[in-house]
Amino acid sequence: MAFTWCVRRSASGLASVYGNRMSRLRSISAVVSRPSLAPTSSPFRPFALYSTAIDRMSSEQSLLRVIDSEINTALQIDDPDLDEETAPGSFPFKIEDNPGHQTVTLTREYKGEHIKVVVSMPSFDRDENDDEDDEDGHSNGSSIPLVVTVTKKSGLSLEFSCMAFPDEIAIDALSVSNQGSTLEDKLANEGPDFECLDENLKKTFYKYLEIRGVKASTTNFLHQYMMRKVKREYLLWLKNVKKFMEE
Repeated sequence: MAFTWCVRRSASGLASVYGNRMSRLRSISAVVSRPSLAPTSSPFRPFALYSTAIDRMSSEQSLLRVIDSEINTALQIDDPDLDEETAPGSFPFKIEDNPGHQTVTLTREYKGEHIKVVVSMPSFDRDENDDEDDEDGHSNGSSIPLVVTVTKKSGLSLEFSCMAFPDEIAIDALSVSNQGSTLEDKLANEGPDFECLDENLKKTFYKYLEIRGVKASTTNFLHQYMMRKVKREYLLWLKNVKKFMEE
């Protein structure tokens, strides 16, 4: 009897535990199956995606129209390209101008020396119509940075950092370097401030550059050349942007 009672008690306990677990599972299933918790697709989502795509296309088309307008305006400006042949007088330099680059390189040979002039894009610090002079006595308007390097056959070089203004050149710094010199070596050999040099010595250096072709007539031509390069580079940039937008 005791054994039969124990079996019945155990079976009753298992049935109770099983019933509790089944009741809990039914409760969880009912919560998960509630319509408010089931994933639904919004009827407005396809419209929102379509609207975003339309806005994006409209924005890109508007940008392309503005770019096309800028390109047409740039093409209407009749500025023929300049080269060595169109330079006034005897222009002794060969011009190396690569599209997309922000500098132009002039080279020539002179009595065993190799002369290289790196010309940077013009800067416009003030209004071009302003005829006043700045504190150093240079006329305002556009100016062009130049780096003139005169190299001997031995590899020894004299480097002039200059600023070209209309009808004049200003030497800012002068340094001596050897072939393969590091930037630290060049800085160490810059010497004194050019403005602190004796007036006769400064005039001699200006004459030294003039004899080698770096003079007012050369820099005046470079002003015209670089202004046209600014327009060419702007046009090239516009075309590259347009190409990107059309892909």
